[in-house]
Amino acid sequence: MTFRFHPEAEHELREAISYYEDIEPGLGYDLSVEVYYAIQRAVAHPQAWPVLDSDIRRVLVRRFPYGVLYSEEQDALLVLAVMNLHREPGYWKGRR
Repeated sequence: MTFRFHPEAEHELREAISYYEDIEPGLGYDLSVEVYYAIQRAVAHPQAWPVLDSDIRRVLVRRFPYGVLYSEEQDALLVLAVMNLHREPGYWKGRR
């Protein structure tokens, strides 16, 4: 199985990487590695993570306060949000 990003989720990831890179060079890269590792865990075991809403699941990112929200499609996972866990929880619901 593969994955693809919702355009807004991709934008969120890029903004988060930039934010952490501004804090400390290399930290943004570390975030990106951890997000992609979380996505790979979801791809390997899509049903293993808790359901948040209907068919939307969340896998947590290690080291950073982020979760990757995704839904299973026929041939791929759709990453709906790279969500800061301190942000308003339901902001992503219009992305389906």
